[in-house]
Amino acid sequence: MQLLSINVGQPRDIESRGEVVRTSIFKEPVFGRVRVRRLNIDGDQQSDLTVHGGADKAVYVYPSEHYPFWREELQRTDLPWGAFGENFTTTGLDETNVHIGDRLRLGSAEFVVTQPRMPCYKLGIRFGRPDILKRFLQSERTGFYLAVTLEGDVEAGDAVAVLERDPEAISVRDVVSLYSSGGDDRELLRRVSNLGSLPQHWRDYFGRRLS
Repeated sequence: MQLLSINVGQPRDIESRGEVVRTSIFKEPVFGRVRVRRLNIDGDQQSDLTVHGGADKAVYVYPSEHYPFWREELQRTDLPWGAFGENFTTTGLDETNVHIGDRLRLGSAEFVVTQPRMPCYKLGIRFGRPDILKRFLQSERTGFYLAVTLEGDVEAGDAVAVLERDPEAISVRDVVSLYSSGGDDRELLRRVSNLGSLPQHWRDYFGRRLS
């Protein structure tokens, strides 16, 4: 398991459907050691803190293994690392083998997995096609967010070490599937709604589904 690329971006104004939208979804790789802080990575800045960023969404991870799928699905070869707005492009990690609450170390920084990424309309702006939001969620190739538990430095090429597996063993894919399917697996709904590492708004949502 390895960190392939670190990608950062600053807010920029994009015209979309006759309106100007501020977004930071356009990321570019950076090289050398980069400082990871509690709320973001040096050189990166979120545009709308009501839906992006914060302690539970400090770093967004996307598996490199998904890129071939999207190149074929979207018929696009111009998908460099960071194309999905991710801060870390990785290999060896995906939504099926990463659990909510897993603790990871990259470089000298440590993290905990908090939640899947839910796509917003700015992903549609990034690719110039609103239909990607539905495709992204249905594909269950969402990537996931990390909270920073120990600030430190990272660099492309660093190994990803799993420090601890969450004992509940609820994968990122489990949460995405439960959300997108509207399923009524009451046992899984109960377990997810009580999952301490999952942010409160997610637990509240699944708790309402349960009741």
